Amino acid sequence: MFPSLYNYQHQFLGGDLFAGVTLAAIAIPEQMATAQLGGFDPQIGFFAFVAGSLAFATLGVNRFLSSGADSTITPIFAGSLAALASAGSPDYLTLAAALALMVGLMLMAAGIFRLGFIADLLSIPVTIGFLAGISVHILMSQLPGILGLSAPQGPMLARIATLAGDLGQTNGFTLAIGFGVLAIIILSERINPRIPGALIGLVLASAAVALLHLENRGVGVLGAISVTMPALAIPVVSTSHLTSLLSLALIISIVIMVQTAATTRSFPSDPNEPPDVNGDFVGIGAGSILSGLAGAFPVNASPPRTAVVSETGGRSQVAGLAAIVIVIALLALGTSLLQRIPNAALGGVLLFVALRIIRLSQIVTVFHQSFGEFLLILLTAAGIIVLPIEQGVGIGIALSLLHGVWSTTRARVLVFERVRGTSIWWPSSANFPGEQEPGVIVGGFQAPLSFLNAHQFRSDVTAALKSSSSPVRLFVLEATGIVEIDFTAAQVLADIIRRCHADDIDFAIARLESIRAQEALGRFGIDRLLGSDHLFHSVEEAVRALGKS
Repeated sequence: MFPSLYNYQHQFLGGDLFAGVTLAAIAIPEQMATAQLGGFDPQIGFFAFVAGSLAFATLGVNRFLSSGADSTITPIFAGSLAALASAGSPDYLTLAAALALMVGLMLMAAGIFRLGFIADLLSIPVTIGFLAGISVHILMSQLPGILGLSAPQGPMLARIATLAGDLGQTNGFTLAIGFGVLAIIILSERINPRIPGALIGLVLASAAVALLHLENRGVGVLGAISVTMPALAIPVVSTSHLTSLLSLALIISIVIMVQTAATTRSFPSDPNEPPDVNGDFVGIGAGSILSGLAGAFPVNASPPRTAVVSETGGRSQVAGLAAIVIVIALLALGTSLLQRIPNAALGGVLLFVALRIIRLSQIVTVFHQSFGEFLLILLTAAGIIVLPIEQGVGIGIALSLLHGVWSTTRARVLVFERVRGTSIWWPSSANFPGEQEPGVIVGGFQAPLSFLNAHQFRSDVTAALKSSSSPVRLFVLEATGIVEIDFTAAQVLADIIRRCHADDIDFAIARLESIRAQEALGRFGIDRLLGSDHLFHSVEEAVRALGKS
């Protein structure tokens, strides 16, 4: 319990309290805006923040991580829930709470069973495309409110076309409020990230509404907020809805794992210790469970809020607990302060979020360095924008996995040569010519040997043997890069060895360093087929032992 408080020292308290106040100042407008993005009342966002922060402080490992409502996952589940129930209706709230429970259980299971590797299912280009697509959804959900227009319905492209056609009816007051808040946040961020620009913007926008009576000029506000503290309860939904929520919960869980792992690795509790990603999955999962029991929605790790805690002197989850106290005080005593906040101002907050999550510099870098992976960014973003968002995320995950598979299948056998004057064997290169040993071929394979590339491996070895200008006496497999051998690949490797033996060609393996691959040789009987005297620690050792005529 409360692992971030282990070895806590009283001198940390001042920094934690200051970080907590700063965190609350940034989280309050953000949580309200995110709740609005998902079709919830503002207090639901506060419930999610309190639940996520309290649970993570209790069970999470990272000292800085901030958990709560998050604009990355909210558009994903909001669209899917809206297909099952009207946004804001009791059924909608029940479905969101049930989804939070399912996501929380999946995350806790992932942490307990140490499935942190799942966080690596999304490659960086696919993650960049995913965030770009999400940002478009956020922009399109908030622009109508900022422009003072009715929100268009239907597919994304149709909504863009409708909004473009209605631009002539823009309300100048809402437009000024939305982009004014956006400008204040951007300016504050550039001066000092610790300045709560969003809170300042909301205060000024609310003051403008009150002083200029802008409600009479088409500016919508939050209005009276009736806060009833939640009673913890298990949401009850039908079996058919549970089935519909299952695939959505899996997608949301994977996205949360990716973002939580990235946050944990970016802000480690101790730079000298590896981050405990699995422990933080447990903390975030517990937060979603508590949020669901409180009638809210799934929560996620927030990189920007975590950065605030880290950069303002926070040393533990006491900062998050201090922010919880401030939010609860606001709910209990100060909801009247929120009723004049313009909806367009919250839209301005979300515009900033949308612009911030677009990794433009990374997109440019990928374009210049790897055009194929740049296409992955475009395809992922297009899928999320054009298709229903959860399907787009699923396509992004599939593209990431397919790209990994494709990269593995591209592995080829490289012919090695001895570096002149040394005993080092290195891949052949026109720029650095080496020397060959007569009657000996050394081939290296720099990937796990599996069903994905086993048949290409066979073709490359066969081609290398046939291309030799002199009779081959020995083939040495340089196996540094072979970290795994599966059943299919083992059968192919055994067949190659038998064919070599049938043609009076010795076959040896050198530098097989992977313990898993060594165990595979024994498990599949390849070591017996080779003979223990045909496994070597270096290529040169194999050539000297077996390559002389």
